[in-house]
Amino acid sequence: MPTASPRIVPVPDPVPLPTTGTGTGYAPCHHGEILQGVFLDDDGRRCAGLVTLPMAGPGTRAEFTRHPGTAADALTVVPADRTKAARAAALAIAECAARTGLPPCGGALRLTGDIPVGLGMGSSTSDVIAAVRAVADAYGLRMVPGTVARLAVRAERASDPLMLDDGRPVLFAQREGRVLEVLGRALPPLVVVGCALGGGAPVDTLSLPVRDVDAVDAADVRAYERLRTLLRRAVATGDATLLGAVATASARRGRQVLGHPEFDALTAVARRTGAAGVQIAHSGAVAGVLFDPAAPGLRHRVRSCLRALDAHGIPTTRTFTTFTTCTTSTPTCTTTHEGAPEWTSTSRSRSAART
Repeated sequence: MPTASPRIVPVPDPVPLPTTGTGTGYAPCHHGEILQGVFLDDDGRRCAGLVTLPMAGPGTRAEFTRHPGTAADALTVVPADRTKAARAAALAIAECAARTGLPPCGGALRLTGDIPVGLGMGSSTSDVIAAVRAVADAYGLRMVPGTVARLAVRAERASDPLMLDDGRPVLFAQREGRVLEVLGRALPPLVVVGCALGGGAPVDTLSLPVRDVDAVDAADVRAYERLRTLLRRAVATGDATLLGAVATASARRGRQVLGHPEFDALTAVARRTGAAGVQIAHSGAVAGVLFDPAAPGLRHRVRSCLRALDAHGIPTTRTFTTFTTCTTSTPTCTTTHEGAPEWTSTSRSRSAART
């Protein structure tokens, strides 16, 4: 159950306060889901679960300064509307105080980042994880991913697996903060043409219905489990086409919640340009057309896809890859490879930076 919201006070004029620690934290975003549904855990119990599509670049940075001697709920948060991050910071303060033996105290949390809000890219989870990591750093601690996941779920009811740093694709129980299955070492290589449905209008995720996993039809659970099996095979064999088929099937099922009137146009563009499939955030508007980078004529396919999306009035955002080449250790990078354009932002305007 989410804890009561901490008291968030307006940022006052600077006053001298005793400080003994300032910490920083960072968390990335993702590009929506490859697969989301209801699955069975090792004990045969139903769990809501998801597999996200990683994307390097946008993220949230947090800075937290402890104010010893102040009340534990006296947090100043910038921006002041980041209530989930504030709850996470309060939970992290209690956790860190218990571990260090220091009395809980208030402090100042500042968040900066460039993740578009409400598109289903994990902006709130990124805020929460960055806040937890910044608080821990201010106490001279480093929390393991399992602890961060537990606090994140308590802070925001459900959490994306952005606290996992090893790059392996996982089926993650977002309401419980635990990994149901590690699907393999890495996703098959993909080139993703990102776009935004619904005109890019933000989606209020808290207003979406919470699915009762016990009410899901047994046939639907079996269907999700089949998709899980196929995705596991796609990861094991590096099969981008099979992954695309899984993502498309999952997006088709997820359409029941958000509608997405552009869905048929998006899948038609994917078919005409020889894409492996499409993926759509199940709690937002971000989507992607997935291409196998080994497919012949990739440059032409991607450019044709961009033109077709524009013709359908679907704004494109950025084109990126899910594989690493030579100069970076991140799971996703902007790069050039033979036969393909340089993968850079294709949006006409930058997303407004969050300050």
